[in-house]
Amino acid sequence: MRVMKSLATACLIVGLSAAPVIAQEPEEEGFSLMEEGARLILKGLMDEMEPALNELDQMTGEIEPFLKEFASEMGPALRDLMSKVEDWSAYHPPEILPNGDIILRRKVEEEGEDSPAGKGAEIEL
Repeated sequence: MRVMKSLATACLIVGLSAAPVIAQEPEEEGFSLMEEGARLILKGLMDEMEPALNELDQMTGEIEPFLKEFASEMGPALRDLMSKVEDWSAYHPPEILPNGDIILRRKVEEEGEDSPAGKGAEIEL
């Protein structure tokens, strides 16, 4: 599926960049052989990609309502979580418990003999 999307994107870019060349009126009676060959190749690519692009359009139409619902339901909760967490690198990856709860654990430095906590010194909070 990724290869198809990459191919579709590449063909779409080539097709769109060549569209102005194809749309221009030739200055002479006919196209040169190179222009004619390029036109035929691009037309063939566009014909081959049309079903894939139609399928992609249909798929995005099916997914859109779910994404809108997700954004409306989870948006406020995610915004609240983002405001509470300043540095995501200070946390371990989320853990999902068997009951469905999700836990975010903060990373703590190991308390060895070299650390102030390992020597019994107080830690200023």
